[in-house]
Formats: sequence, structure tokens, C-alpha cells
Amino acid sequence: MSIPVTQLKGVGARTAEQLARLDIYTVDDLLFHLPMRYEDRTQVVPIRFLQTGQLGLIEGRIESVEVKQGKKRILSCRLSDATGIVALRFFHFYPNQVKKLQQRPLLRCFGEVKEGYQCLEMVHPTYELIEEVQESELLKDHLTPIYPSVSNFNQTQWHSVMKQALLIELPELLPEKLLLHLKLPNLNQALKIVHQPLPSERLTEIDPSTHPARRRIAFEELLAQHLSLRALHQHSQQHTAPIFEPENDLVQRFMQQLSFDLTKAQQKVIDEMTTNLHQAKPMQRLLQGDVGSGKTVVAALIALQAIAAGYQVAIMAPTELLAEQHKNTFAEWFEPLGLKVTWLTGSLTQKKRRNALEDLILGITHIAVGTHALFQDDVKFDKLGLVIIDEQHRFGVHQRLALRDKGKQGDMYPHQLIMTATPIPRTLAMTAYADLDVSVIDELPPGRTPVQTAVVSDAKRDHVIQRVHASCKQGKQAYWVCPLIEESESLQLQAAEDTAQHLTERLSDLKVGLVHGRMSSKDKELVMQQFKNAELDLLVATTVIEVGVNVPNASVMVIENAERLGLAQLHQLRGRVGRGAVESYCLLLYQAPLSKIAQERLGTIRDSTDGFFIAQKDLEIRGPGEVLGTRQTGVLNLKVADLEKDKGLFAEIPQAGQWMLEHYPEQCEQLIQRWIKKGFRYGVV
Repeated sequence: MSIPVTQLKGVGARTAEQLARLDIYTVDDLLFHLPMRYEDRTQVVPIRFLQTGQLGLIEGRIESVEVKQGKKRILSCRLSDATGIVALRFFHFYPNQVKKLQQRPLLRCFGEVKEGYQCLEMVHPTYELIEEVQESELLKDHLTPIYPSVSNFNQTQWHSVMKQALLIELPELLPEKLLLHLKLPNLNQALKIVHQPLPSERLTEIDPSTHPARRRIAFEELLAQHLSLRALHQHSQQHTAPIFEPENDLVQRFMQQLSFDLTKAQQKVIDEMTTNLHQAKPMQRLLQGDVGSGKTVVAALIALQAIAAGYQVAIMAPTELLAEQHKNTFAEWFEPLGLKVTWLTGSLTQKKRRNALEDLILGITHIAVGTHALFQDDVKFDKLGLVIIDEQHRFGVHQRLALRDKGKQGDMYPHQLIMTATPIPRTLAMTAYADLDVSVIDELPPGRTPVQTAVVSDAKRDHVIQRVHASCKQGKQAYWVCPLIEESESLQLQAAEDTAQHLTERLSDLKVGLVHGRMSSKDKELVMQQFKNAELDLLVATTVIEVGVNVPNASVMVIENAERLGLAQLHQLRGRVGRGAVESYCLLLYQAPLSKIAQERLGTIRDSTDGFFIAQKDLEIRGPGEVLGTRQTGVLNLKVADLEKDKGLFAEIPQAGQWMLEHYPEQCEQLIQRWIKKGFRYGVV
């Protein structure tokens, strides 16, 4: 049973309120709040051995004290020991402090050593008067932890509450056999090491995240997250869902009007989903597929199974532009079949929105396509049977939950298909999406020409402009992507508006368009439609065109400041060209000098068109937090573990989870209770 922090000495209602801001309510929570760094205050360094940039503990006597007047008052002191002198400077001080220091006491100081005017100095060191320090506390016997904090709760308070918390042993929930296999310490040993490490642990010299003690705690948290997702998957399977028949007239008619055949990979994932939809349990499936692999047509075939069974379908996309693309595609495919496609976003007029909501509740709408507007309170469906979410990492868990709940009828829930064009490496997917079945489209449709990619210095901009001009004069079209809308001197990024104006002047015989995120939905759609109809030769855009845009005649993609974009984003943008049989090019313009990471990133995108390889490299370079989108939306609500630093643990988690469920089911439940607490609702997503 967890002990409330209020049972610790010195933790009253006010302190508990401060700790609650860090999600700390119990002693368990407190002990899992790990230090961000350590300071070595275990030995006094003679002044003559101090080095610039070093943190050091020194002892000496105050030789002089002076308050210097100027724009800001400065308290300046000189402190000496038998080996040398160091200056101490304070910008914030009070009269009693000056008075005490003028008595030339013996002082112990800790701070960063800097180069001063006449000698080394410490600016605002922490200090204590030696005669006021108890003999037993003259020197620490362990490294001093520094904790992430909130205002009004200082490090002295942290050390006090942690000292008490460490006297309370937490139950060990991981079997000894598992810890031996992983070469990890038990929980209470690990907690003692991370909160009170001996100098021999060298935690001031190495990255604390790599230490076995911290990895032990991170492993337990990742395992608890994995187990909770599995439990939630099991929980969701206790609900019922509508049964869809795969073979129906709508599917047959749709297949007849398609101008292409499905790939084997598309057929395989459709079969996997159809098996789910033929059962009275909610499908929860993640569909991964590279740029251009044909996820949308798969979604359409699954949607038709729902519609044929008398149910409605909701498709949610993260941006209006992508939602608009889906609306246009589904309208083109479904309206000839006599199906009603409704569009729902925040930019609709009141009248159009009212009509759309009415069509939904009356069951006139078969498929609703939209953005976040779909899960607002006033949006009600007549009979929602399938939820499709595109680019899942852009949505928070609660947003997906709100949409799913709109289809709840008694104990019956809609099926869910979650799609991503950002391939997620298998070990990461098994940890972060253990509540979902995963399908992968690992094959591109025939007839797509691989895009040739070149990395080009901004110094060759004129040459790039000439190349774009030549391509457009041959009847092809081109994109020119700029990361920002307006000029930013600090980032020195080319702005889309300036670029569009410059290219219009330079290429006066071409029709140049501009699209960016701040345009109204209507204006964006108008420009995109003009580009699609070949009324524009060159489209200057921000990264709003990253996903969903399909113009087969576009054969050149220029990306400004490519060194500032992530691999997944570069791959997505490149995927806007090469969508037909024409040879296509992607030119990555960069500003010199390039950092090592930028060189690696641009080299990877130049040398590979394999989305899964690129995703793996993206994982290595940027880290899983960005690949999954957890920085924005919190796919996993982690307290200790770090998806980047602990990615080496992923491979062990599923196997350990399975073994624990088979042999230690009670401990599995206790692990979930210890770590997840408020998070159980996540799994119904």
C-alpha cells in the first residue's frame, strides 16, 4: 500500500501541494522522482588545485569583504586557505549576510570556478559557516543529488524528504531470476544508489542514465507500461463490436472502378483486418506503410465493409489540408457508389456545420471526414461502426478516446484503424503500442519511379532555380518547400512569402502559387486544386504539404533549409513527388556549415528511399520521443524511463512481460498499480 507523502516529517498541506505539481502524492512517487545531476561535495579541494569550469568544494577564511557600488551593487569577498586565494561574488545579498562575512569566519563554499580579474572566482556559491555546521555533517559521504523542482521547494527540502523516504523499503516486484538475467540490482539497492550514490559510482563523470541502478528503475517502468497496454487490450476485447461481412456489393463495385490492382502487401493487411471485422470484438489495429504504399485505398475498402453493414465511418486527420485531401479522395471514390461524404472542420460556416451535424445524427452521412472538430461535444453519430485515424502520433490519447466513445452503444464499441506513414521499428512498436495489433504494407505499388535525391549548398541556388525552370518548361510541375511563413532573422530561414515573390520575379514565364498553414481552408483548397489541375507550374509551400497531397505530374521537390528538418519529415515531403511514371528529383538545399547530425541526416535521405530504414535511422538520430510524437501528445506517460536513452531495453520488454504474465500474474497487477495509477483509461483508446 502506498504511503502518502504527508506522513513524512515536514510535509504539510502546502508542501504536499508543491509536490503534487510534479505528480508526487506518495512515497513511491517521491522515490521515482530521480535526480537530474549530482555534485561532489565529499572532499575539500585546495584552492591552488581548482580549475576553470570545475565544480568544487573549498574551505577557507574570509580575508576581505567589500560592497561595490555601480549600476548593480555587488558583494565581493576574498577567501583563502593555505594554498591560495579565490574571489567570491554575490549580486543578491542582504545586510546581515555582509555583517556576518565581515567577521572573517571560516567558510565552506561550493560552486563553479570561473576566471576572474585577478584570481579565480566563484559567482553566487552556496556556502555555510563552518562553526555552525555539526561535526558529523562537515563532509558528505555520498554525492549530492540535484532534483528537478518547482518554485518554493529548494534542494535542502528535497534532501530532507528523500532521506526519510529511503528508510521505507518498497516491495520488490521483479523476480530474482529476471534481475539476474538482465544483470540489474534489486529495487531498493537501485533507489539507494540513485538518491545517495557513493563517489565510487562516478555519477558526476558519466551520464547517469547509463548507470545500471537507473536502468533497473527504467526497466520496471517500461515493463509496467507494456503490461498495462496488454491488460487494456485484453480489457477492450471483453467489449463487443459490430460484425462486418467482407464480401458485399459495395466492395465489388468499388474494386471495378479502380484503375489499378492492389499489391500483395495491401491484400495481406486487408485480410488481417477483415479477420478482425468478422468477429464481435473491437478491432484495434495500427497500419504502418511507407509514403505512397497505398494506405488510403486500404482504409476505403475497410470503410466500405462498415457502410455495407449499415454503419457510419469517421476519418480523423491532424491538419485541415490532409483532411481535405481525404475528403476529396473519398468523395471521388464513394459518391459514384451513391454514398454521402461529409466534411467537418473548425473553419466551416455555422450553416454548413449545422447541416453537417444534422446529416450525421440522421444517418444520411455514410462517412465523415474531419479534424479535431469530429470529437467536439455537439458532434453525434446515428450509428458509428468504424473510426479511422490518420497520422496517429499527432493526436493525444484522450482525443482518440473522445472520438471512439461517440460510437458506444451499450457495451458495443466501434472498430478502430490507426494509420501512420512514419514506420515505427518493431521493438519500439511492441513497447509503445502493445495494445494494438500491427499490420505493415511493406511494398510500393508498381509503376512508381524511385526519386533521385541530391544535397545542394544554398550557394548553388541559382543553378537549382534554373533546373526547376527547365523542368516546368517541359510540362512538369514542381514544389518549393520553406519551413517558415515569415522572415526570421535569428534562424536565417528563407520565408515562403519572400521565396514565392522572388521566384515569381525570376521565373516570370511560370505560374507560381503559394500555400501555407495560415491561409483559410477555402484559399488553400483553391490553390491546391489549381496545382492539381496543372494551372500552376510551381507551388511554394510550407510543410503543410507534408502528407496526403497527390499530384502525379509533380516531378521536382526543392526543400529549403533541409538541415533543420527531421528524417521522417524529409521523407514525407520527398514522397510528394515520384507519384507517377516520370523520373523525379528531390533537391535538399542546406545552409553551410552543417553539423555532424545534419550531415548524417541528409546523407541518409540522399542514399535511401526505404521508409523503414529511414525510420530506424530517425530513431537513432532524433530519438523515439519524436518518432512517436510523445513530446507533444504523451503516447507513453513516462516518469523515469526515456525512450531515447533506454531504447536498448525495448527488445527485452515483450519477452519479460509474457514470462511475468505466465508465472507472476499478481506481481504484474501490482506493477501496473505502482506505475500507471491514473493511466488505466489509456488502454480503451
